[in-house]
Amino acid sequence: MNFIDVNSVVKQYDGHLALDHVDLHVPQGCIYGLLGPNGAGKTSLIRIINRITRADSGTVMINGRPLDDKDITNIGYLPEERGLYKKIKVSDEIVYLARLKGMPKQLAVAEMEKWLERFDLTEWRNRKVEELSKGMQQKVQFITTVIHRPQLLIFDEPFSGFDPVNAEQLKREIMQLRNEGATILFSTHNMASVEEICEEITLINHSRVVLEGKVADIKQSHKKNLFVVNVEGDKQVEPCENLFDVVPSDEHQGTLIKLNQGATLHDAITYLNDHYTLTGITEQLPSMNEIFIETVQQ
Repeated sequence: MNFIDVNSVVKQYDGHLALDHVDLHVPQGCIYGLLGPNGAGKTSLIRIINRITRADSGTVMINGRPLDDKDITNIGYLPEERGLYKKIKVSDEIVYLARLKGMPKQLAVAEMEKWLERFDLTEWRNRKVEELSKGMQQKVQFITTVIHRPQLLIFDEPFSGFDPVNAEQLKREIMQLRNEGATILFSTHNMASVEEICEEITLINHSRVVLEGKVADIKQSHKKNLFVVNVEGDKQVEPCENLFDVVPSDEHQGTLIKLNQGATLHDAITYLNDHYTLTGITEQLPSMNEIFIETVQQ
């Protein structure tokens, strides 16, 4: 069952078509990537789902019914442009924003203490937000997004401003929230993160959907008959006419080959076994970064 269904949504701003009959279908309990270059329409769609703006036409459904303003308390939104009150103490800010989402004060305080401890921020609880580093402020913003345990979480560039260690912690927290039942819409330009945590994606370009589906299926559909070959003695494999070419690459331990049109992997393995001592052969699927660039450029 889909938790979010966006059907043929159109949005214009002063004559600019931001979304052109966009569809988006996010399964329940899924980490779903919403991808696209700058200006593609991602933020416009996120704002419509979050009821910040309205679509000109089309529908947004949540759990099989039309999304309405009452659903906002059940959505957590981490925008790319962060927006904390700088002069307020960390603890007061978290509790205040949690209560705006409908949490009783006592529960908000208890949950705040748990999250501050998880992010090593307890000693900063009585400091003003402006006294925290950018990374610490990002953590506080993340806490305010998830503290009320919403069923739908929308993260727009959540790793912006984080060093690798803290980014890894945030990934673990996002995956744990998914494991606890949340549905997560995840927008980022970091394709490595998409490969790590997203199960499905939609790619928008020039206001339209240009690619969608399961990450694994997309990588399979864009494969280019590339294989990394390892032979005994770490010898360099030479090209074989009518079977495969050798592709220059510094990224692999072994030789990267590309099968010629009409050649089969079985044929290549037979040839390699006859001419070398084959120790391994692994298909090289394209990265999501390569697929993103290729699709957008097309």
